[in-house]
Amino acid sequence: MSFSRNLPFEWLVGLRYTRAGKRSGRNSFISFISAISMAGIGLGVAALIIVLSVYNGFQKEVTARMLSVLGHVEIYQMGGPMTDWRATARAALKNPEVRGAAPFVETQALLAHGGDVLRPAVIRGILPDEEPKVSDVVRQVREGSFADLKPGAFNIVLGVELAKALEVKVGGKVAMALAEGGGLAGGAPGMRTFTVVGIFEAGHNEFDSALAYVHLEDGEQLLRLAGPFGLRLKVRDMQQALDVAQQLKGSMPGELLIRDWSKLNTTWFAAVQTQKHMMFVILTLIIAVAAFNLVATLVMTVTDKQADIAILRTLGASPRSIMKVFMIQGALVGVLGTMLGVAGGVAIALNVDVIVPAIEAVLGVKFLAKDIYFISAVPSDLRWPDVAAIGVTAVGLALLATIYPSWWAARVKPADALRYE
Repeated sequence: MSFSRNLPFEWLVGLRYTRAGKRSGRNSFISFISAISMAGIGLGVAALIIVLSVYNGFQKEVTARMLSVLGHVEIYQMGGPMTDWRATARAALKNPEVRGAAPFVETQALLAHGGDVLRPAVIRGILPDEEPKVSDVVRQVREGSFADLKPGAFNIVLGVELAKALEVKVGGKVAMALAEGGGLAGGAPGMRTFTVVGIFEAGHNEFDSALAYVHLEDGEQLLRLAGPFGLRLKVRDMQQALDVAQQLKGSMPGELLIRDWSKLNTTWFAAVQTQKHMMFVILTLIIAVAAFNLVATLVMTVTDKQADIAILRTLGASPRSIMKVFMIQGALVGVLGTMLGVAGGVAIALNVDVIVPAIEAVLGVKFLAKDIYFISAVPSDLRWPDVAAIGVTAVGLALLATIYPSWWAARVKPADALRYE
């Protein structure tokens, strides 16, 4: 049977039960609990969207700062130094996605200043004229200049935190001891005094506290090499670096080891993804708690509507139809709550850069101290696949919560329900 030409009667009854009831205090209370469930789902969805967007923003910001120092792709010559790096660079630049190439050497060392302060560091040898093609570090100098890295001058540029730890400024001297036991010509141990000619700030503590630059020729001399370790490349889209690396493996001659930036930082990116997944699971529990409030709401509705159920059954409604009525009621609450949460969460996530400063101004606090986090604004990166996954999860949990109360409603016997009516 049907009460409408447009909708099955299950939908009509489900919609009626979802609307606020005014006939009795009990109906009003049920409607209030239903509204609370809807609000809880909405708040959970909004919170999950906002938190994941901020998390994505931090990840994007940190990745961008890492790649301002690292290359998108690195190419190593197997079995020795890359003696003809310019030819290899020309071969790499034939790929239309590759925007720049620069040679480098890299080693571990200990830096000392004044005999009392000793710090481990990564020493990277570069060509100052070529480095801007693959990284932004040359533009991140706070004091001094990379242009003062001259071959044979044994000058050095330090990260800002490394310079602070060594208590040295531009013009000061630092002693370098190579951790790999290299040496200078004549068989002397790998010890050399360098003059600090610059201090850079990448905005990432790992680099600012442990990275130093020397001229490529000075680095080769320290390590007794006839050429650089390899090349670092910059590609048009860093997200396509893996594909570009695969293309270069198939197109470039010689025995080369080619790795993209995600392979160079596998542990960090794996940890980030694990944390994101765990955060999603934990915050989904908020939605689950709100969704399962629907169980109580629907149980109360079934108890209150037993006479209605009996009448519908008497008029020919099947147990399956009765089950649909209450599943539709719960699904509507879940869908409406999810829609409200998505709308609110997306609106806030897209305006975090406005909302957070306003809150900071009102409360007189600073959520992110730049001297600790190296960024002063809360970043946000809204990703629509995340929004879709959150919405589907919320609606799925709401539907799951409707199963038992709906099944119980379908088992109501008309005779028993009408006995005391």
